[in-house]
Amino acid sequence: MTSGRNGRADGPASGTAPTPAWGTAHSGAPETLVIGAGPAGLTAALMLLRAGHRPVVLEASGEVGGISRTVERDGWRFDLGGHRFFTKVDEVRELWHEILPPEDFLCRPRMSRILYRGRLFDYPLKPMNALRNLGPVEAARCVGSYLWARIRPPRDQSHFEGWVTARFGRRLYGIFFKTYTEKVWGVPGTLIQADWAAQRIRDLSLGAAVRDALRPRRTGRDQERITTLINEFEYPRLGPGMMWQRARELVEAGGGEVRLRRPVVQVHHADGRVNGVTVAREGVLERVDCDRLISSMPLTELVLVMDPPPEVAAAARALTYRDFLTVALVLPVRDAFPDNWIYVHTPGVRVGRVQNFGSWSPYLVKDGHTCLGLEYFVREGDELWRMPDDELVTLAARELRELGLVDGTVTAGYVVRVPKAYPVYDAGYAGHVDVLRRWLTEVAPNLYPVGRNGMHKYNNQDHSMLTAMRAVENILGATYDLWAVNVEDDYQEEGGPDRDGGGRAAPTYAAAGQPRG
Repeated sequence: MTSGRNGRADGPASGTAPTPAWGTAHSGAPETLVIGAGPAGLTAALMLLRAGHRPVVLEASGEVGGISRTVERDGWRFDLGGHRFFTKVDEVRELWHEILPPEDFLCRPRMSRILYRGRLFDYPLKPMNALRNLGPVEAARCVGSYLWARIRPPRDQSHFEGWVTARFGRRLYGIFFKTYTEKVWGVPGTLIQADWAAQRIRDLSLGAAVRDALRPRRTGRDQERITTLINEFEYPRLGPGMMWQRARELVEAGGGEVRLRRPVVQVHHADGRVNGVTVAREGVLERVDCDRLISSMPLTELVLVMDPPPEVAAAARALTYRDFLTVALVLPVRDAFPDNWIYVHTPGVRVGRVQNFGSWSPYLVKDGHTCLGLEYFVREGDELWRMPDDELVTLAARELRELGLVDGTVTAGYVVRVPKAYPVYDAGYAGHVDVLRRWLTEVAPNLYPVGRNGMHKYNNQDHSMLTAMRAVENILGATYDLWAVNVEDDYQEEGGPDRDGGGRAAPTYAAAGQPRG
């Protein structure tokens, strides 16, 4: 294997990191149990070790990393969703570099584009590039549509479609926003509430973007920092799973435990406290006692294994998720594109995004070949989810050719299904989460939900880690509001106002037929 564009030579599967100051865990029964061995759970375990506690991590599956794991099949490695390692949170960045040594990090060029009807557009969107690529006739129509939206804005801007149309015009909305967003979330743009758009593309309109493009560029240290964040990111050589495999090693070396294939089937609580859990170990039930519990298992499942009252159980069951699957196709390296991923806005195909794993790291692929990951956003149990792997590989290869992204022949294909990838923000989700939060605070104040699924929050990896850090600090006497992590209005990589860890928003769905003011 060559060193690739990062310019670093091959090395061992993992470097030897200096041993961080995790401390040595106390002996005896675990004081704190951690459910889930993803980024949040393993971060919690490391922080507990640092404080001298002996954490025991219970993981339902047979591997660590959660959605941030790296899947390996026949020597090919797949990143589930694509994990750029950047953050505005210094604590998280420092922990990443304590877990892995410098030689295991690559500095990667960032490149993403939008594919629409055979043409590739810069992403983030650059208005002049977009209008040139559309051609003079379509560009004129888009400008006319934008001007008409300024004169006669949509009456209803309470939903995603109306809000974006008012700022870009109906034609640009249809090209650059509608198709991909509806693929990801599985509902029409009129059923996604506008506050999500306001968070993701705040203060942006076609007119504002054009004015910004024509404005003189900023110079100096701030602009250099912005450019770096936009154009480069860090990435573990063997994918994000490398980080969490090493984290597991550190937990176990410090005296903690990571027990795999231990799905939690009951959480025991009495007298206002959690006092243990029951896990299924190879079909045999086993109780594990504890003084405290940190949980990153899906919030719905956590509450339902605690014998909640009917109204709380109903709120838990009302929370829903969006799932996805990746079809990884092996092709000749000549079919590689330079992007980390391409967003597919072309109507008529079901794929939402295509990753080039070789652009994330040359160590994920093999010489002479690349591996493209086609992402399909689905619901667990639907037609695509249940489709046999060979049929999914055939579908993905056909759509890749229809899109004009490859000329070569697919030599191998693999399918990875990921349940509960995205918590859904439907019209009632906030109220349901509040019901669960209040009940958990009442019956189990020594239970700390953390992470994306653990809190039903659309967290990035760094936000999930930060909730775990704050949970451990609360165990040690702090009083952080864990639910305040990831609440700011926008989370732009190029900086901006920062509170406790930035923020990232998922759309809030409007209920069908819900009146809009």
